[in-house]
Amino acid sequence: MIPKGSSKDPFFYVGIISIILFLILVFLSKPEILEKTLTAKLNSSITSQNLFLGSGESFLVESPNLFFVQKNSLRAASPPLTVTPKVLGSLIGDSRPEVRGEIIEYSVQSGDSLWNIAADFEISLDTLLWANDLNKNSKILPGQKLIILPVSGVVHHVQKGESLSEIAQDYKAEFDKIISLNELSGEDIFIGDILIIPDGVMPSRSYTVAQIPVASSYFICPIPSPCRITQGLHWYNAIDFSNGKCGEPIYAVAGGLVQKTGYGRISGNFIRIEHPNGIVTVYGHLSKILVSPGQNVLQGDKIGYTGYSGYTIPAGPAGCHLHFEVRGARNPFAK
Repeated sequence: MIPKGSSKDPFFYVGIISIILFLILVFLSKPEILEKTLTAKLNSSITSQNLFLGSGESFLVESPNLFFVQKNSLRAASPPLTVTPKVLGSLIGDSRPEVRGEIIEYSVQSGDSLWNIAADFEISLDTLLWANDLNKNSKILPGQKLIILPVSGVVHHVQKGESLSEIAQDYKAEFDKIISLNELSGEDIFIGDILIIPDGVMPSRSYTVAQIPVASSYFICPIPSPCRITQGLHWYNAIDFSNGKCGEPIYAVAGGLVQKTGYGRISGNFIRIEHPNGIVTVYGHLSKILVSPGQNVLQGDKIGYTGYSGYTIPAGPAGCHLHFEVRGARNPFAK
């Protein structure tokens, strides 16, 4: 005789099977119980594994929603997702600085065309042509530098006697958009300002930037001897100077009025000086500014110190230098 409850008792297996069937019926009648249980398991599993390319702590990991099909199988419901290189870069941490708020300089690569460059930077072909004084038949070569606007539109160099309202009207652009994009305070613009005119259209009468002739002796070097140039001519009409160390004094290259000081995302701490002949000089990436707007300075006056504020290559102390621009004349330090 087989004792009751023994593994050899046939009723023992019948009881086990009955319990299993009962539990299955309970879960099928209340699928939300099973869904919550499985969701919790999935969340625990995903969290315990680092399924991202970057730091797991930076993201909230969610499992897909689960639902029953005909009460006998599970299916995951996930929203459609298109991952572009830009989105992927933001997930894993893109080290490139955000420079699309300002004008940038692009070096033409092998295989580039004017059309694909415009498309890559999401601007119109006309915008690219106008900014670089090109036409649709112009040839571009690898290594050639092109000016890239952050939006479709036109670049305008402010000259004496111009007002923002007149500029907006000339380019058939919206006044408020010009103020917003260029981060202006009302209609305050200055000689030497370089404005981006969003959605602007080049007028039939073309604008030319006046070039004032300057004697070679008009400017002195803006940093101490040996006055080493570290980068040749680049946007905008600029030369970089550095003697290989931070905190060097910066001198006014000629006498004039401090027009503006401030901070730009690329230029960092900057000073702009308007000279009596209408030329404007710009000093960027400063570690410290020693002058104020409205102040008169003489040639050779100390106006600040070199640094690496804003965007420099490389970043940090190794990128310490002076970015020096001349607006309204040829940069006399260009080779």
